[in-house]
Amino acid sequence: MKRTAMALLFGALSLTGQAHADIIDDAIGNIQQAIGDAYKPDSDRVYHDSHDDAEADSRPRDRQYDDRRRQLEDRRRQLDDRQRQLDQDRRQLEDDERRLDDDY
Repeated sequence: MKRTAMALLFGALSLTGQAHADIIDDAIGNIQQAIGDAYKPDSDRVYHDSHDDAEADSRPRDRQYDDRRRQLEDRRRQLDDRQRQLDQDRRQLEDDERRLDDDY
C-alpha cells in the first residue's frame, strides 16, 4: 500500500513539475518573441510603450474636451451678450413708457 501511495505521489509530482516546466518554457518563448518583434529592424511592428499609447489615446479626448469647452464658453458669451441687449432694450422701453406717461 505504501508503495502504491508513493508511486502515485511521485507520478503526480512529476506531472505537476512537467506542467510547470511547460508553462515556464512557453512564457520564456513568448518573452523572446516579443523582444524579437520589438527590436527587429526590418519588421513593420514597432515597439510602443503602453504609457505612450495611453497618452496618445488621451490626446484626442483632451482635444475634444477642450474644443467642447470652448464651444460652451462661446455659447455662454453669446447668451450673456443677448441678455445685455435684452436688458438694454427693456430699459429703453421703460424710458419710452415714462416719457409717454409724462407727456399725457
